[in-house]
Amino acid sequence: MSEGRVTGANVKATNKKRNDLIFISALILLVLLSALALFLFRSEGDRVVVTLDGRTVGDYSLAEDREERIESAEGGYNILVIKDGKAYISSASCPDGICSSHRPVKMKGESIICLPNKVVVEIRNDQTDQPDVIS
Repeated sequence: MSEGRVTGANVKATNKKRNDLIFISALILLVLLSALALFLFRSEGDRVVVTLDGRTVGDYSLAEDREERIESAEGGYNILVIKDGKAYISSASCPDGICSSHRPVKMKGESIICLPNKVVVEIRNDQTDQPDVIS
């Protein structure tokens, strides 16, 4: 007889499941909207900053096509190519070669990192990297 009756415990369990579903849906929607906002409001960089073992060794314009060899103290190297407003590592002496298979970068904040050679290639933007000054 109790199978057909709705009890307070059944209603509470149903409400809890519904509330959990609403919370999870809202959380997923918030994450998707945040990702969309980050994608829509990102900006292209205008320069490439190269650091080797924590110190800056190069600062190049993305507007000028060039090829630079970055040599580490341990004898390793990375070949940085800047072409058509994008930067990428064409070859490297590191054993895994992850940095040389990375896609070209052009947006502010993107980077290519070679851990074995301690090389970081980062895209920056001169206009937005300036500190805010209050006079």
